[in-house]
Amino acid sequence: MTVHHVVAGLLLRDGRVLLGHRSPGRRWYPGVWDVVGGHVEPGEDERTALLRELREEIGVDATEVDDEPVLRVTDGEVALTVHVVRAWRGEPRNLQPAEHDELRWVGPAEVHDLELAHPSYAGLVERVAGPARPD
Repeated sequence: MTVHHVVAGLLLRDGRVLLGHRSPGRRWYPGVWDVVGGHVEPGEDERTALLRELREEIGVDATEVDDEPVLRVTDGEVALTVHVVRAWRGEPRNLQPAEHDELRWVGPAEVHDLELAHPSYAGLVERVAGPARPD
């Protein structure tokens, strides 16, 4: 079995993280909310792939990325590594509508209402963004 190595960035701003809703036509995990990223290409290291994917998918240049990943998970054919992105140049926008049909800033209070690509994402958002704040 071939394992697809995927790297993603969890952009953090004002106690919220950026998630992308995967387009319904996607082969893997269609129609669910996911972290933004993509495949590590042959010859790339994780950091290079992450910076490239963020530029290609949402048009930002990450300037402050945590060295240690906040999540590593293998789920079937996919090995995913997620890093927190604390600063970037540019405003995130959806440059790949075939991949994501929506981008949304999500906080801990609303993440549980979303259908997520992986069950660990709700706890990940709470851990990275902080506990849900009462209204």
